[in-house]
Amino acid sequence: MRPQSAKSKGRYLQKLVRDQIREMFNLPDDDVRSTAMGQSGEDVQLSDRARQMFPYSVECKNVEKLNVWSAYEQCESNSGDYEPVLFMKKNRKEPLVVIDAKHFFNLLRRLVKQDENEL
Repeated sequence: MRPQSAKSKGRYLQKLVRDQIREMFNLPDDDVRSTAMGQSGEDVQLSDRARQMFPYSVECKNVEKLNVWSAYEQCESNSGDYEPVLFMKKNRKEPLVVIDAKHFFNLLRRLVKQDENEL
């Protein structure tokens, strides 16, 4: 694959994630931006306002073969004080998300408590 095509694939996933975050929290364009390909750091940049609603550090990988551990380590190294989240995709497949298992179960606990409080 040509480098230009690979960057285009990566950009597609970054924009997809960016748009989903904007839509989910009803945020304006300036609050959630996709970074330029090849730039170091997070793949989706969030304003302080957006970070309060979405406290994650995003890494996107749109490739056919992926070393998930290496990609997640890259995500962790860029995450700073925020929870790392890896979005991954390959041709003709829906995107998947990788998060730390402890964090996943903490999210579930919060949902269960919230459901119990609503009863």
